[in-house]
Amino acid sequence: MTAPTVETSMPLTLPEMGCGTWAWGNQLLWGYDQRMDSELQQVFNHCLSHGVTLFDSGDSYGTGRLNGRSETLLGQFAKEYQGPYAESLCLATKLAAYPWRLTSGSVVKAGAASVQRLGRPIDLVQMHWSTANYLPWQEAPFLDGLMDLVEQGQARAIGLSNFGPKRLKLAHQRFQARGLSIATLQVQYSLLSTYPVTELGLKDLCDELGIRLIAYSPLALGLLTGKYSATGPYPSGIRGLLFRQLLPKIQPLLDTVEAIAAQRQKTSAQVALNWCLCKGTIPIPGAKTLAQAEQNLGALGWRLDAGEVEDLDRAAGQGQGQMVQNIFQSR
Repeated sequence: MTAPTVETSMPLTLPEMGCGTWAWGNQLLWGYDQRMDSELQQVFNHCLSHGVTLFDSGDSYGTGRLNGRSETLLGQFAKEYQGPYAESLCLATKLAAYPWRLTSGSVVKAGAASVQRLGRPIDLVQMHWSTANYLPWQEAPFLDGLMDLVEQGQARAIGLSNFGPKRLKLAHQRFQARGLSIATLQVQYSLLSTYPVTELGLKDLCDELGIRLIAYSPLALGLLTGKYSATGPYPSGIRGLLFRQLLPKIQPLLDTVEAIAAQRQKTSAQVALNWCLCKGTIPIPGAKTLAQAEQNLGALGWRLDAGEVEDLDRAAGQGQGQMVQNIFQSR
């Protein structure tokens, strides 16, 4: 079967906010069940019809035999969708930097498999993480493979994830040498994970290089939703262990978020997402239910004022708890 191709001259249009699909197929952390698929399609339809046109996936998303499930569902939902903003749909996926993907050809092969699961060319193909911390020489051929995918018409634009400023500058130079550019960079960014911006300075660098900064995990796995308290109950599994450790330490921040939410007649999650928007990033909160999708959309159409942002910044800076950084985040 011949893979579909796309004209690479088509512009990539990115919305204010996207939708993350890590949970779509993940049983270990998010308790995915295939009976959820009909509601996931409702989530997709609701987001897209309201202008949330960016859906972020990865070829490693999905537990065990469900590997790639997120991409498959996105492809199915996109094919069946008939509402507004269909022409602006941006299906993004991240190709995992597995240790056996050592050549540009192996990356092209991985991208072609994602294209088949999506049933259409990849709008934004991304390197899932930097290999600088353990196999730095793997990055160059991997980046070459991403560029090959664009030149072959199997992808429209290229993004990176978990790259620090040093590696980002090197990648930018490599792309420039082939007359291509980096469209986006994803980092773990939220009120509980300010490190990529405050410590690494990635927002300023991205602005300088013309790269849009995408904030993944903007609700810190649910810690910033206001749904959980230090006394419990906690979510099950791995998240529950993390929440038990962090919730008592971050209560002052959560109190600040909740106070602003009450004054604004918004939810804590909407305030946390709006803070990301005010920082000039594109948050991509996940959604497993229609109610979660609706809540996420409530972060759009308004902005925190400068005083509120300052209060949140102060509370985040003074907090005793921060999310563990992605082990692949490079410098």
